[in-house]
Amino acid sequence: MTHRALITPPVRPEFADGRCPVCSRRGLLAGSAAGTAFAVACVLAGCSSSDETTGSGPSTDSSGHSQVVVAMNATSEPAAGFDPLVSWGCGEHVHEPLIQSTLVTTDEQLNIVSDLATEYLCSDDGLVWTFTIRDDVLFTDGEPLTARDVAFTVNGVIQSSASEADLSMVDTAVAVSDTVVELHLNKPYNALLYTLAVLGIVPEHAYGEGYGAKPIGSGRYVLERWDKGQQVVFASNPDYYGTTPTMERVVVVFMDEDAALAAVQKGEVDIAYTYATHAHQAFDGYELVAYETVDSRGVSLPTVPSGQTKVLEGDIAYEMGNDVTCDLAIRRAINCGIDRESMIEQVLDGYGKVAYSVGDGMPWSSDDMQVDFDREQANRLLEEAGWLRGEDGVRSRDGVRAAFDIWYSSDDSVRQALANEFANQMSELGLEVTPRGGSWDEIYPRQFSQPILWGWGSNSPVEVYELHYSTGWGNYSCYENETVDAYLDQALAQTDVEASYEFWKKAMWDGTEGVAPKGAATWAWMANVDHLYFKREGLDVAHQKPHPHGHGWSLVNNVDTWSWA
Repeated sequence: MTHRALITPPVRPEFADGRCPVCSRRGLLAGSAAGTAFAVACVLAGCSSSDETTGSGPSTDSSGHSQVVVAMNATSEPAAGFDPLVSWGCGEHVHEPLIQSTLVTTDEQLNIVSDLATEYLCSDDGLVWTFTIRDDVLFTDGEPLTARDVAFTVNGVIQSSASEADLSMVDTAVAVSDTVVELHLNKPYNALLYTLAVLGIVPEHAYGEGYGAKPIGSGRYVLERWDKGQQVVFASNPDYYGTTPTMERVVVVFMDEDAALAAVQKGEVDIAYTYATHAHQAFDGYELVAYETVDSRGVSLPTVPSGQTKVLEGDIAYEMGNDVTCDLAIRRAINCGIDRESMIEQVLDGYGKVAYSVGDGMPWSSDDMQVDFDREQANRLLEEAGWLRGEDGVRSRDGVRAAFDIWYSSDDSVRQALANEFANQMSELGLEVTPRGGSWDEIYPRQFSQPILWGWGSNSPVEVYELHYSTGWGNYSCYENETVDAYLDQALAQTDVEASYEFWKKAMWDGTEGVAPKGAATWAWMANVDHLYFKREGLDVAHQKPHPHGHGWSLVNNVDTWSWA
């Protein structure tokens, strides 16, 4: 028996006034309210226009067609351009690709719904996924999109050494007909659907060197302009098969944190990212908004003694193990000794929620990951395990001092503050924790030997697998357990995604074993940080899905539904 999912495809309506949004650019520039927002784009691009005006307010023309100017951090700019076969829409900071269509996507509740696919089937053994796609989709060069383009894209990712999308579980994609494509897997892996929800389909006939700079797609938007290091401009795709975007033009400017704040102060952007350390500021005509996330901050706790070596693919060897955190009592004491509520109030200014796992609140998350703050219990665990306080208040056992470093990315003010607060709280338990900021080049050599303050979280259970599976790329705690591995494998093997949830939860804790704080306590999670933005009053960004890790493109996943009051 196969699992069948029927998906109702969107209907492509005609434009209400018959106008092409791309061709209406002149009207957008000439509108008196457009000046301020578009002036930023022109300044960054080094151009000028006699139509520029000053003032504030949304970017609209006299017909009510609109644009929006979004300030993102500089690292959001895709170095290889808008190429899904490299890093556009995938990798650590996943998001919908906008320019390209995807086989499936997710709705506001993160259910798998249609984009190109009208139906999908999974074989009983979980090794063959079959997708039927709609037959009315055109690329922006007028050529039809077929199953061969889907197969070309998937195979291209598999074969590309530069791709950040993980399709290692797929052996090959085969176009059975113009509208049917099969994905042949080397192991059951239902989380593939979440990857396909952000993998943009490229045209086989028009893909080649330089595609990222001049992409041809079939999605909601076309790339109108890209000034590298400065800005990118998207315009509504007049041939899009789905609902016509209400936001016809999207200008994204790339700025560091201070520049984004300055642009808000001058009224030059409509929405700009910021962090909790700046939440106390206020700007005329703007409001501070906070969007819920699964952007989790947590500390990896190596579970094995020092003196070992971990060899990764490519024969790269890393030091592995820590003589303090390898003790289970230490790890459990850390988990119940963290005052997460205080962290959120003191460090995040209230803009966040307590976190107990990667992906709290997701359908696959486990309530058994929760742990109450209990400093007395934490001290009791340490005493019973023989970790006794010395004259300086720091514990030790058998000549091992309860001291370790916690590393964090030095260019992140919030992580620095969280690391310092973590160190302060651990001192109450008699643990000497030293915060150390550094670049990722400095941090990665220590990833298996020192506790590190990480940021993780996605709208997919993939990270649950990778952070806890014995051979997972994110198993920084170096914990290996056959029972946990078996549950994680069972979760991925379910042909019905909903049936996988119980196995994800059992991997956390099955009543006897698991990575939960009451079990192996392999991580100490602190907070889910809200994503904060200064948003111009009158801009409606519709309902935002929970944002994954990464303060960037996930904001504009639904930009086609944004509007001005």
